[in-house]
Amino acid sequence: MAALSVFDKALEPVYHQEREVKYGLVDWLTTVDHKKIGVLYGVAGLFYLLVGGLEALLFRIQIAKPDQNIFVGDTFNGLVTMHATTMVFMAVMPLIAAFSNYFVPLMIGARDVAFPRMNAFSWWTFCFGSILLNSSLIFAEFPAAGWTGYAPLTTKAMSPSAGIDFWWAGLTMLAISSMVAGVNFVVTILNMRAPGMTLMRVPVLVWMMMVIQFLLAFSFPPVAVGLILLSFDRTFGTVFYEYTMGGDPHLWQHLFWVFGHPEVYVLILPSMGIVSEILPVFARRPLFGQHAVIFSGIFIGFVGFGVWGHHMFTAGMGPIADAVFASTTAIIAIPTGVKIFNWLGTLWGAKMTYPTPMIFALSFIPLFTIGGLSGIMHANAPLDLQQHDSYFVVAHFHYVLVGGALMGLFAGFYFYMPKVTGKLMNEALGKVHFWLFAIGLNLTFWPMHDLGNRGMPRRIYTYPADAGWNFDNLLATSGVFLMAAGTLVFVYNILTSLKNGKAAGRDPWDACTLEWLADSPPKAHNFDFTPIVFSERPLWDHKHTADMAIPVPAAAEEIHMPSYSWKPMWVSGGIVLILVGLLLLHTIPFSWLISVAGGLSIIGSLYAWVTEPV
Repeated sequence: MAALSVFDKALEPVYHQEREVKYGLVDWLTTVDHKKIGVLYGVAGLFYLLVGGLEALLFRIQIAKPDQNIFVGDTFNGLVTMHATTMVFMAVMPLIAAFSNYFVPLMIGARDVAFPRMNAFSWWTFCFGSILLNSSLIFAEFPAAGWTGYAPLTTKAMSPSAGIDFWWAGLTMLAISSMVAGVNFVVTILNMRAPGMTLMRVPVLVWMMMVIQFLLAFSFPPVAVGLILLSFDRTFGTVFYEYTMGGDPHLWQHLFWVFGHPEVYVLILPSMGIVSEILPVFARRPLFGQHAVIFSGIFIGFVGFGVWGHHMFTAGMGPIADAVFASTTAIIAIPTGVKIFNWLGTLWGAKMTYPTPMIFALSFIPLFTIGGLSGIMHANAPLDLQQHDSYFVVAHFHYVLVGGALMGLFAGFYFYMPKVTGKLMNEALGKVHFWLFAIGLNLTFWPMHDLGNRGMPRRIYTYPADAGWNFDNLLATSGVFLMAAGTLVFVYNILTSLKNGKAAGRDPWDACTLEWLADSPPKAHNFDFTPIVFSERPLWDHKHTADMAIPVPAAAEEIHMPSYSWKPMWVSGGIVLILVGLLLLHTIPFSWLISVAGGLSIIGSLYAWVTEPV
């Protein structure tokens, strides 16, 4: 540990220029600090996690027993639509953004992202977009066409209410946010790494984040185009998806799923990265086959663009297309299996400890594997014909997204929160959270395999008592209550640890990557000097290898950080005005002037943005 004392000595005060000091609400409204933006994403993601969970709880109450009439018709369909939309776009994705924003610059030894104000713009565009998407609730009009928005369900003829209009407008803003963020983080990771951090020394979590940024940058444009065409159909009377007038409903399916299946890997790859960072720390050994884990993640991202058609085996694409998509879907199981065996190889024979982050990380492996195995089944087109739109498919993707993505994110919260807050989370509460959530997850989703095989279709709000589905549905609904209880324990743990948590120190886990060099919580400029990297495990080397102590800088660095700015919020607000003007086009005379005002606001704000001193 003598090397660590050299590092402590190196952290004596140096000359640096802090960002302009602001306090309170103005600080958070104008911040461009990647860490504060990460916190904002995290708070929003947790809020929408509770909202999406409540929506699931409500519609599961409706189908807990047969022949109930609590939430029926479009109300039930709206709850299902908003649950899925909320969980994918407003809960899991912002939680991933919280990790990428807060920790990617720290893990590569950078002081901020490449474009801090663009980063703030991404946040405000997400924030306003999520509010806009949920604004249909003001008019008691849920979007009720399913989260996939299949045409012709989204046409004016079949969905005349404003719910779908708010849905496409909000998702358009979320798409803009994700595309901008994708470009920003790719540039950050490729160009702002610490000296000595070659690409093969970049942590696995950062690699997975970079893969998903490419996925975001290339997969969101197709669905953005699809949403724009939908807005034209609903606002201006075009017929892109109206089959009775020469349109093609399959066009929407292709545009949606060429985004939708890479989106699955956007949701799961960060959790794979988190697990790959946690297992070595508590197994006390390097990740087995780290390069293989990295390249398998890259391969998943690449092949993920060629599997979208397995969602359309029932759409009549023909035998050649079905064969191609069946093959690519089966192939993508190979790199996933590589990761699983590398994780098991890391654990084999290790003397492990089992704090809460490790328990969640370990549970990720079998739960995600269950979802992956049922996914391989759906690579078989004839079998998929039988299971398509059944509860078997619901079980499959919930084991992937809840058992996989969400359990990995929970592991990351318990592992990284001490760095964010400077306080350890309560271990006893963490284990209560784990058992409630893990038991509830399996009670909810395992019976859905049986429901699907017994013929229960998705998106039905009632069923007869003699269908044979009663017990499984009651069991599934009971599990949702357990998951809800576990989530509330988790939120309570976060809130109480902020006040009463034990001080974490800089490196509470004896970890191996650069983020644990910084203070807990980190300073505005992250590091007082630029760290130098010698291997894939720089902090372990610095602490435990005598000839790899952190070099003390010969002279203090002068550090300049970008200033706060209102401009990113103003630009995002201009986009909101454009969309609101379109939404009101057939309701309020001259509402197009609102869109014009929004466009002018964007132009003026961008001019102020580019001329503002940094």
